[in-house]
Amino acid sequence: MLFRRRQPQPFASRIRTIIWPRRSFSRSFHYFRKRVLRLNATPHAIAAGFAAGAAMSFTPFIGFHFLMAFALAYVLAGNMAAAALGTMIGNPASFPFIWGATYEIGQYILHGHQIEERSALKLGHALAHMDFVAIWKPIVEPMLIGAVPLGLGVGLLSYTAVFFAARSFQAHRARRMASLRDERRARSAARRSAPAKERPELRRHPSAGANPAADEV
Repeated sequence: MLFRRRQPQPFASRIRTIIWPRRSFSRSFHYFRKRVLRLNATPHAIAAGFAAGAAMSFTPFIGFHFLMAFALAYVLAGNMAAAALGTMIGNPASFPFIWGATYEIGQYILHGHQIEERSALKLGHALAHMDFVAIWKPIVEPMLIGAVPLGLGVGLLSYTAVFFAARSFQAHRARRMASLRDERRARSAARRSAPAKERPELRRHPSAGANPAADEV
């Protein structure tokens, strides 16, 4: 495959690069921004797709974020590639903050109080035995409830920012392409209107028209 690494990058190195980029956070952010804005779609499609991915990354259903983002992007007439990029809002560096925020907000909405020490011990026992039914009520349900306001807020902010950024980027690109077309047309018109003596392609060497037979004689 084109641009594939000669040596596959280990999984631990991939996680480290996501958490702490090799170059800089600014360079990684600009690269990610260009990947989003250069998508071949309307500003609404790009913004709606990215917002769908960003909103779904706040749900606790890890492993289903792509499918949920694609479904929401389809409903919103969003771009699927932008939806996939939007799910990158949820990553190993941001998941601890997302999970903590969604859980606290969900607990406040449902019960109006924070988690108790006893329930934390029960949660650890349930996670150790992979008992999904046991963790649904104390942990998954509050996170799902808390993900609704946070996902909506981040989705709206993402849509607004990406929409105006994509519209500005596409307008700038259209102006640049129009300027390049005008320059090409002007150069082509100048070549056609120039006299034959001044056209470089029509100039001939003095010996070009000579008779080869005469040269041999």
